[in-house]
This record gives sequence, C-alpha cells and structure tokens, in this order.
Amino acid sequence: MTMVADAVAERLDAGLAGLGIAVDAEQRGRLLALVGLLHKWNRAYNLTAIRSPEEMVARHLLDSAAVLPHVRGPRLLDVGAGPGFPGLVLAILAPGLEVTLLDSNGKKVRFQRQAVMELGLTNVTPVQARIEAFEGRFDQVISRAFASLGDFVGLTRERVADGGQWLAMKGPAVEEELAGLPPEVGPVARHALEVPFEVGTRLLVVLERRAPERAP
Repeated sequence: MTMVADAVAERLDAGLAGLGIAVDAEQRGRLLALVGLLHKWNRAYNLTAIRSPEEMVARHLLDSAAVLPHVRGPRLLDVGAGPGFPGLVLAILAPGLEVTLLDSNGKKVRFQRQAVMELGLTNVTPVQARIEAFEGRFDQVISRAFASLGDFVGLTRERVADGGQWLAMKGPAVEEELAGLPPEVGPVARHALEVPFEVGTRLLVVLERRAPERAP
C-alpha cells in the first residue's frame, strides 16, 4: 500500500471504531475501494467538492455510517443521493438492506452504477430520475442535505409506506424547518451524530405520519 492508502485505511479503521461499527474484511475492502473509485472519478467528473481521500473518508463514509443504528429498512430510498451517499455505505454495512439510490444527475448516477458493479453490491439499485417522476414505496426514505424538511416530506410523501419513516440528515439549526412541516407529519426522534474527524454536530431527524386525532 502507498502512504496515502495507508493513511486512508487508518482513518477509516479509527473512524469506524469511534462509531462502534465492526466490519469484516470484505466490508472494509469495499469501503476502501469506494473511496479509491470516488477519488479517481472525481478528478474527471467533479462529483464532490471534497478532494482528498482522507477527507472523503470523514465527509462521505463516516458521515454516512453514523446513521446506521437508526436504519431499519428493509427497503431504503436515498433521495438526492449524488454519487451515492449515504446509500452505498449503508448497503455495504448492512447487506440485508434493499437500497435504491435516486438522483437526476447523469454523471453521478453513472458513478453509482460503476460503484455497484465494481464492488459487487447486489442490494443496490441506482435510478436516474427526478423524485416527482419516480414511483415506489419504501420503509424509510433518507436524505442528506437534499432539501428543507418541508420540501423533503412534500416531494416524497407518496414514497413512504404505511408505518414508514423519513430520515433527514441535517445541521444543528433545524428548528425553523421543523415548523414548516405539514400538520400530519412530525418528528419522533432527533439523534446527534458525532462524526469522527468532523467539527460540529450533525443531526438525524426521524419523521413519521401522526395518528389522526379522534373526534371527542
């Protein structure tokens, strides 16, 4: 391994340990291969503003992995997935998930497809489409900085199955967005996400449909 590859592997191992996530050799190899592939493609296609592989580990892999304890699936839709985060990481860490990656950007979806092929992921389906034109029902719908909470819920309302959840990865200043939710949807949990090597706190906001009020 090169010095860069060694540094990337060390950061990944330390970060996963910090999150309390154990991986086997195949999962670790896939995560490292994902970083290498993203770095290679990024030089040609500008998929992410993050340039260094070490930063990609923190900003993309560990940031995605931090939500793992709150993902139950089994059918998970990643809306506005970009080059495939958090969905690709979650699919590697939880092989029992059925992950659909949705994005309208052609070059980002081409990267998703290449990653799925090269990493041998049989539980991931990349889709190039706008959310308004996409159909299907999922147990959980997740987004990472895709839109405001109100827009996220409004655009994906028909994609969440009965009893399902929205998972919104947000910065700490989310109160104003919560006030913009439709009355039939509300937060059921807020989880602080401490991402190794990242400054500041991320939040995972879990939303569900409220039970209709009974008439007196």
